[in-house]
Amino acid sequence: MPQPTGGHKGLIIAHVALGSNATSSSGSPEFTLRDVKQAISCDSINVLAESRFFRSPAFPPGSGPDYVNAAIALETSLPADALLVHLHRVEADFGRVRETRWAARTLDLDLLDYGGRILPDAETVTHWVDLPLERQMKEAPDHLILPHPRIQDRAFVLIPMADIAPDWVHPLSGRSLADMLSALPDAEKGTICPL
Repeated sequence: MPQPTGGHKGLIIAHVALGSNATSSSGSPEFTLRDVKQAISCDSINVLAESRFFRSPAFPPGSGPDYVNAAIALETSLPADALLVHLHRVEADFGRVRETRWAARTLDLDLLDYGGRILPDAETVTHWVDLPLERQMKEAPDHLILPHPRIQDRAFVLIPMADIAPDWVHPLSGRSLADMLSALPDAEKGTICPL
């Protein structure tokens, strides 16, 4: 199901998850996330909305300090791949080093949705969505997958996203954000606390 593409001709609305559980040049994870809006914004990107901040446990459990999570909606003229490159550049500017999967992070920016596009195709997205957890722990795609293949599994993503896009619908499954959130265990949702 295509989502609204934007308010202005040629612009796309995208959603990005933000997370931090390590000190950056801005200071604590909270200060890092406060500074992200300005760091992401440029001539081709305008941040439209920001969620509240939430505290959530690291994944996998016990792998590090709690995270501070949030979500933003932005409007952009960049293609999806170029937006991802920009987000990775912002992560690097905040000291993010991509060495170990699920390590502590000064800043983690995940492109969740790009105007309701399914990239590269429905079959590939479905493959990554359906990947069993034990394989998720070992494998990662080598190219952009949209919508993010784990969006429906993560309370720490869905809860902040509900602040900024409560009517969002998964473009492949057709499930509403509220439906995906209600399908998650209450115990998991209970670990996500607003700050």
